[in-house]
Amino acid sequence: MAKGTAPTPMKRTLPLSGRHGGGGLVSILPAEPAFRIALRARPDALGALSRALGLELPVKPKSSVTTGTRTALWLGPDEWLLIDTGDKDLAADLAKVKALHSAVDVSQRNTAILVSGLGAEATINAGCPQDLALAAFPIGAVSRTVLGKIEIVLWRTGEYSFRIECWRSFSDYAFTFLSEAARDAVV
Repeated sequence: MAKGTAPTPMKRTLPLSGRHGGGGLVSILPAEPAFRIALRARPDALGALSRALGLELPVKPKSSVTTGTRTALWLGPDEWLLIDTGDKDLAADLAKVKALHSAVDVSQRNTAILVSGLGAEATINAGCPQDLALAAFPIGAVSRTVLGKIEIVLWRTGEYSFRIECWRSFSDYAFTFLSEAARDAVV
């Protein structure tokens, strides 16, 4: 690099780029890139963290809160997965918070798969024991669960749509599993 020239930013490679699956009742697509933070904090830090993030961290089990492009998914009494699909830097916002917390950028570890359509529930239930009936798992519901042999974070984003967060090293397995399951999906 010549003296005085700025380094070229690294381009992020998505593990499922260009893939698509599904059929008549189900669409399976890789999600667009997102910033992700694994957040841990005690109750006394939630106010300061919520203000810094611009959204109220959910405290109810299985819940999520979305404001603009930013979402907080409740994973446990002191644990959240933060996702921002925009260009906001979650880590920079959290770095300003003085309250005790742990914020780990997992943007490169995780990726997401979008499953939608009338057969989305049946497709996911081919490998996930979670009851996905709308009454049991309503829009906005979140759960850390399994799909086949891997751990996932499952988020219902609409009546017939879900976002599956998984480690990128398992993403090919998850995508292939869902694509195969979609062939047999019935409503």
